[in-house]
Amino acid sequence: MATIGTPVKSNEQFLRREDFHKNLIRKISAVRDAIKLGGGKSSIEKQHEKGKLTARERIEKLIDSGSSFFEINTFAAHDMYKEYGGAPSSGTIYGVGKIGGKNFIIVANDATVKAGAWFPITAKKNLRAQEIAIENRLPIIYLVDSAGVFLPLQEDIFPDKEHFGRIFRNNAVMSAMGIPQISAIMGPCVAGGAYLPIMSDEALIVEGEGSVFLAGAHLVKAAIGEEIDNETLGGARVQSNISGVTDYVMKNDEEAILQIRNLVTKFGDTETAGFNRIQSLPPKFDPKEIYGLIPEDTFKPYDTYELLSRIVDDSEIDEYKAGYGKTLITAYARIDGWAVGIVANQRSIVKTEKGEMQIGGVIYSDSADKATRFIMNCNQKKIPLVFLQDVTGFMVGSKAEHGGIIKDGAKMVNAVANSVVPKITIIVGNSFGAGNYAMCGKAYDPRFIYAYPSAKISVMGGAQASSVLLDIRLKQMEKTGKEFTKEQKEKLLNEILQSYEEKSTPLYAAARLWVDEIIDPALTREYISHSIEYANNNPIIPRFSTGVIQT
Repeated sequence: MATIGTPVKSNEQFLRREDFHKNLIRKISAVRDAIKLGGGKSSIEKQHEKGKLTARERIEKLIDSGSSFFEINTFAAHDMYKEYGGAPSSGTIYGVGKIGGKNFIIVANDATVKAGAWFPITAKKNLRAQEIAIENRLPIIYLVDSAGVFLPLQEDIFPDKEHFGRIFRNNAVMSAMGIPQISAIMGPCVAGGAYLPIMSDEALIVEGEGSVFLAGAHLVKAAIGEEIDNETLGGARVQSNISGVTDYVMKNDEEAILQIRNLVTKFGDTETAGFNRIQSLPPKFDPKEIYGLIPEDTFKPYDTYELLSRIVDDSEIDEYKAGYGKTLITAYARIDGWAVGIVANQRSIVKTEKGEMQIGGVIYSDSADKATRFIMNCNQKKIPLVFLQDVTGFMVGSKAEHGGIIKDGAKMVNAVANSVVPKITIIVGNSFGAGNYAMCGKAYDPRFIYAYPSAKISVMGGAQASSVLLDIRLKQMEKTGKEFTKEQKEKLLNEILQSYEEKSTPLYAAARLWVDEIIDPALTREYISHSIEYANNNPIIPRFSTGVIQT
């Protein structure tokens, strides 16, 4: 294996870059801290006054003491639904936690946010939690405390394929797959939402707080004229002892959490995928040095080998086709002991064997061809794939087109799309256009996808896009006989650029679940290791086939 990386030179450039990225992390951390307060301190106090724990407190008590909760999609709904007062983390928290030493997906409604009501993005987030459970065969626990669908936005959450009802469909599919599901009803559970806990394997309900019914007391009176209170209609004793809908009556949140632990710690062991892992070795270089290696300007070049040397075990790789297709690095390595295949955009300007210069971060025909073969090899050998994205797209121009760039790009996209081993994607910097697809963007089913705070995700760079959009706007104005002055053009260009840049940020992407989490670059190893650990829980790996590929 080849050792990569060099000691850093703590010069002015390194320190400036380090400060820039640390400041980005501080800003992201501040947003995360605010989100974790849910509906705010007063809403948390009201929850406590009822004798109830908050969603985060429930999760903390549920997982093994001393373990940490691997939260996913923390930034869901960030800066969305402002006209309704916002929905921090979409009013739902989920992630992976250990209970009795085993990994579980845990989903908890946050009743401090609009009484746990479901916004459109809430449904999407819950579906993502179930998708992770299905793909990785992870058992799932639901901590239910929700007022149901947020009615002002019902048309965006109720009827479509990927809306609210898909969750209950997934309950049924997961049950048929043998994926255990446990639900604890710790608050209201109304209408269609009532199906989620009852379609689980077992359901607990907290007396005095938990209730489950298809229609609450007000709606019952409006519909059929019957006068009844919610507790008599569908409280814990009624649904457990009379209807038999729920299985366990619990006195409070703490007892319910203890009962869940009692149930799930008796689960038997399951097979794993058997991904190769040996003793972990730290990199030869400090992962925190990544801060000073990546430029502030995402269009400036840097050496991706230096980044990799702060991520892989012992800073060693077995590089595949090292002298060919140099704008993509393909290599076998280990991360926290796990064997991985790495596909990474090389951001340095590189020189080919013919003496030609190739732009870093651009995918050329030879690099696409190399990546295709490497991805096929990893599938043949059952090695998980890690994609490190910093890509501005495929090469354009007559030389690239005549050389068959579309054909070679299509081969790479085909291999990524049909890959059956787990794929973990990290967006380091740029993620533009078809480069996003070829490097396993969200549309290509990565098991997990993360972004650095410096990431930019869009069809093209802001400068190029704003120029195109400005040209379109000017031509529209010309049709009406109007003309812009030079100052008006500059103002419009700046407005377009600012709007475009805002919509290219990782926070904008994370709010809409285009990425699973925004991560500290120094923790890249940990996130990749956790992701492979969870993926290893699914022993079923289908046969790999690419179908028809043009040669």
